[in-house]
Amino acid sequence: MMKHKGYTGTVWFDDEAEIFYGEVMGIRDVITFQGESVAELKKAFKESVEDYLNLCKERGESPDKPFSGQFPIRASAEDHRIFYLAAVREQKSLNAWAIEKLKRAAGG
Repeated sequence: MMKHKGYTGTVWFDDEAEIFYGEVMGIRDVITFQGESVAELKKAFKESVEDYLNLCKERGESPDKPFSGQFPIRASAEDHRIFYLAAVREQKSLNAWAIEKLKRAAGG
């Protein structure tokens, strides 16, 4: 994965076309890029993000931002109680407890 100005690009390789190609993830708009080498791919990714930001500016639109930092989750009342009590046992807020558990589950 590549990062530029808070945007993350995911990359694949097309064996038949012999090119790397990618897409910016985590936003509603579609931003793609491609290159025949790693250097070309990195350059194309940054240029695509910059082009997107400039286009939004020209149109007077706000660019879609990846990941707001808010992650609403719905749980049953019983699960909510269980999670809350587990957080209290560890002397953490429910939010801090949940983040820790989610990071561990994701391998982070």
